Amino acid sequence: MKSELVEKASEVMPDPQILINMVSCRVKQLNDGRAPLVETVPSMGAADIALTEIIEGKIKLAETPAP
Repeated sequence: MKSELVEKASEVMPDPQILINMVSCRVKQLNDGRAPLVETVPSMGAADIALTEIIEGKIKLAETPAP
C-alpha cells in the first residue's frame, strides 16, 4: 500500500476508522472478483486500487437515514 495514496484518501475521508473499513470492504470485494472502478496497472495491489477509487470519488460512504 502506497503511503501517498493513504494521505490523499485521508483528505477525502478524514476519519481513519471509517477509511480503514471502506478500504477493507472494497479489498474483499476486489478479491472476490469485482471489477475495479479505476484504471489499474499490474503493480497495483487491491488496497491501492481501493484507495484510488476513494480518492477519485468512485466509492463513497453510504449514509443511513436517521430513525
